[in-house]
Amino acid sequence: MIEVKKVISKKDKLTFIKFPFKIYDNHPYWVPPIISQELETFNEDVNPVFHDAEAQLFLAYKDGEVVGRVAAIINWLEVNNQGVKKMRFGWMDFIDDKAVSKALFDKVFEIAKENNLEFAEGPVGFSNMDKVGVLFEGFDSRASMMTWYNEPYYLDHYESYGFTTEKTYQESKFYFPSTNPESFLKAKDLISKRYKVKSLRFNSTKDIMPHVDDMFDLFNESYARLSSFVEITDLQKEYFKKKFIKFVNPEFINFIVNEQNELIAFAVVMPSFSQTIQDIKGRLFPFGFLKILRARKKSKDAIFYLIGIHPKYQNKGIHALIFNHYYHIFREKGIEWCYRTPELEDNLSSIQIWKHFNSKVYKRRKTYKKML
Repeated sequence: MIEVKKVISKKDKLTFIKFPFKIYDNHPYWVPPIISQELETFNEDVNPVFHDAEAQLFLAYKDGEVVGRVAAIINWLEVNNQGVKKMRFGWMDFIDDKAVSKALFDKVFEIAKENNLEFAEGPVGFSNMDKVGVLFEGFDSRASMMTWYNEPYYLDHYESYGFTTEKTYQESKFYFPSTNPESFLKAKDLISKRYKVKSLRFNSTKDIMPHVDDMFDLFNESYARLSSFVEITDLQKEYFKKKFIKFVNPEFINFIVNEQNELIAFAVVMPSFSQTIQDIKGRLFPFGFLKILRARKKSKDAIFYLIGIHPKYQNKGIHALIFNHYYHIFREKGIEWCYRTPELEDNLSSIQIWKHFNSKVYKRRKTYKKML
């Protein structure tokens, strides 16, 4: 018999966060979470998302042993402001036993019914800044710190419960030394003059900070048209500054401003920490943080985390300035492989800008939906 218990204590919360280690420890393609960051994610006193959202964490037990987990999430900005009566769920992991996954799904739908919601979708997080999707292609490639990994059997569990595909995402990569820069090197000067825009380069994290609020405002504006989008609040901006910016090389953040010095585009690229996080098993202390700092400087892989362009400037070639910036930075740093985080497959405008890079889709993932 499967028993599902709500996570209440700090000890149970740590058990929830560390459960995937039971399935995937030493797996060559699974990248563990940074445990301290996961604890903060579900700390209502630390993560400001809880001002507008709620999450209930559950563990599934079989014969007294933990065999699954799920986070049942309601983003009230989405439900009340957008009228999307969605039950979100994520951090969904389970052994290959359909009685386990069914018990967890049943709990998610129980909470959805209690709150008069209409459907459930997952795996997703609180917002677009979180991980998304269950992997259905690319099981033989290592994950990144921004994505979940899962075994193929997860798909059968979702579909056996009656879920259907809601959204599909793709992840691509390209070998940087083979990049032909001709297209954007020629275009950047023309675009700069025509629209009176320029690229900013940073040498320190301190120099970036005055622009970060504007970046998140532009993120809200440029991503608003996506069906899954939920805005980032002012409180969340401060939280994400502390959570992410310290992991990024200052040179890997690029801002484009217009003649009035207004931010009209941005890009955030992160070094890949996957190998390092595997090595430290998700623990920053006592020595993990030093290894992360070393990887921040020496990683030869780069991950395009976010790119946003103001709607007024989209389809005007602004990305030529962004790519020009990174072309020179990557040459200086000796970057070899470039990866893109999951992109909605119907977001054609975003996918189109990569056409000159001979990129290859190497992973695909999806979210599942089921009506109540």
